[in-house]
Amino acid sequence: MEYKYLEFSMPEDGIGLLTLSAPQSLNALNSGMLRELDDFVQHVPSEVRVLLVTGAGSKAFVAGADISEMQPLDEAGALEFARLGSSVFRKIELLPVPVIAVMNGYALGGGCELALACDLRITSERSRFGQPEVGLGIIPGFSGTVRLTRIVGPAFAKELIYTGKTIDASEAYRMGLVNAVVPAEQLMEEALQWARRIMANSRVAVSYAKRSIQESADLPMDDAIALENRYFAQCFLAEDQKEGMTAFLEKRKPRYK
Repeated sequence: MEYKYLEFSMPEDGIGLLTLSAPQSLNALNSGMLRELDDFVQHVPSEVRVLLVTGAGSKAFVAGADISEMQPLDEAGALEFARLGSSVFRKIELLPVPVIAVMNGYALGGGCELALACDLRITSERSRFGQPEVGLGIIPGFSGTVRLTRIVGPAFAKELIYTGKTIDASEAYRMGLVNAVVPAEQLMEEALQWARRIMANSRVAVSYAKRSIQESADLPMDDAIALENRYFAQCFLAEDQKEGMTAFLEKRKPRYK
């Protein structure tokens, strides 16, 4: 599939960079972009070990969903649009590789929701975040009420969603919405360094760790612990476990395949 709104590259071995590009609308999410995202996440190249997601230009990561497309929708159309966005973001969340949102500029509405679907969020100091949907007479529709609550807790989620206010990067960091805040000129290099640190570890172990964290979130404590135990044990079926522990005992860096 040829993409109109997406650009993909591999700046380094193992690191994929996906750029959402619709500069005229500050990378707003329309149904065409969402369908392209849906196709991409089902065909992520196998050589990608960490995926970075960013927005084109210096003004926005993603400024939100496309309001001009949403405005005329009826209930059925709105439900279809919400299900499309939520389905795509869920697929991003469930990718077997870590996904890092690299944000420079506005991450509002659907843009904030996209970032929430990623594993990690790194932002420049100039970024702004928010879920302003109530000011438009709607609520977040791409799982924002769900993920924001799980990531920052119900009190901060209600504050952002009920007021519709926009917060700066330092406030987002204080809430736990983002993992790191850096100067804009250092943003991509910081994201690459995070990706390199992840790739220095076992690909198998990182994948199992991601699955354990995600799948245990809604389980009772005892069931969650049992799930982690199973993934821990499955690591011992892979060569990475032998190499990692042998390297430790031999006081050298592991050489993972």
